[in-house]
Amino acid sequence: MNAIMRGKYLDPKADLTFKLIFEHEDLLISLLNALLPLDEGKQIEHIEYLPAELVPENPGKKNSVVDVRCRETGGRHFIVEMQLNWNNEFRHRVILNAAKAVVKQLKPGEEYKLVQPVYSLNLINDTGFESAPDDFYHDYAIVDVAHNDRIIEGLRFVFIELPKFKPKTIAERKMAVLWLRFLTEINSTTEEAPAELLENPETAKALKLLEKSAYNEGQLEAYDRFWDAVYRERVFYDDGYKKGQAAGWADGREAGLAAGRAAGMAEGRAAGLAEGREAGLAEGREAGLAEGTDKANRDNAQKMKAKGFAVEDIAEITGLTIEAINSL
Repeated sequence: MNAIMRGKYLDPKADLTFKLIFEHEDLLISLLNALLPLDEGKQIEHIEYLPAELVPENPGKKNSVVDVRCRETGGRHFIVEMQLNWNNEFRHRVILNAAKAVVKQLKPGEEYKLVQPVYSLNLINDTGFESAPDDFYHDYAIVDVAHNDRIIEGLRFVFIELPKFKPKTIAERKMAVLWLRFLTEINSTTEEAPAELLENPETAKALKLLEKSAYNEGQLEAYDRFWDAVYRERVFYDDGYKKGQAAGWADGREAGLAAGRAAGMAEGRAAGLAEGREAGLAEGREAGLAEGTDKANRDNAQKMKAKGFAVEDIAEITGLTIEAINSL
């Protein structure tokens, strides 16, 4: 892949560049303050970096996650993740990472009141939430179901779908707009950065760190290999999704046919039984009526014969044949 040879900058979402930019404390603090739902007067001022947690990954999806972890001096914990390819396990891993960040804070015997809140900021270079086209910012807290203004402080999850972001969708939050424009508009084909990003000290510094000329050959090769792995992972996931979708359709069709056959046979049996019963009853009624009529005619003919009626008259009245009357 030779994408990095076309523009002046590298893409900030790659593992190499993202970590290089946000290992600068001022830039990471600026990003967190801009994108997290922090209360007025509770902006972050100082942080210290923490080592990344080793969380088990699906082998087919291990290349598309970039993360940075830090702790406010003496306080809140922050996890920043860049997720390049969406997958169904992503949200579960985010919960696991945040839970581990809570648990790791206490040593055996320490009091629970020492636990500090954990904020998980997840930047997604993909779409995965079923929401409106412009609904790119998703803020999750632990809330009372009946009174969602009542929040238990401790865990906060923010997911930002970068492809859905448009500058007009955020009002009055200048730094949020600038950082999201930085993450969505700058890539390996960018020759000229937007003036607004160059004029702001923080995004201008981040842009300087992205200039391709600042990287050596080994770093550029590592950058290329990273994107190759991300693209292969996307193809692997998409191919698996399509195959699963096709298999699911085939399995569903077969199950539907089998269920249809069974239902059809059951309905057929029931319909046949009802029709057979009705036909049998009708035929039985007709046969019984005929037999009853014949017996009555024979009984009458016998009585008439005993009284001396002429055979021809008996035949005309009862409908019996002369042979039948003579045999009585």
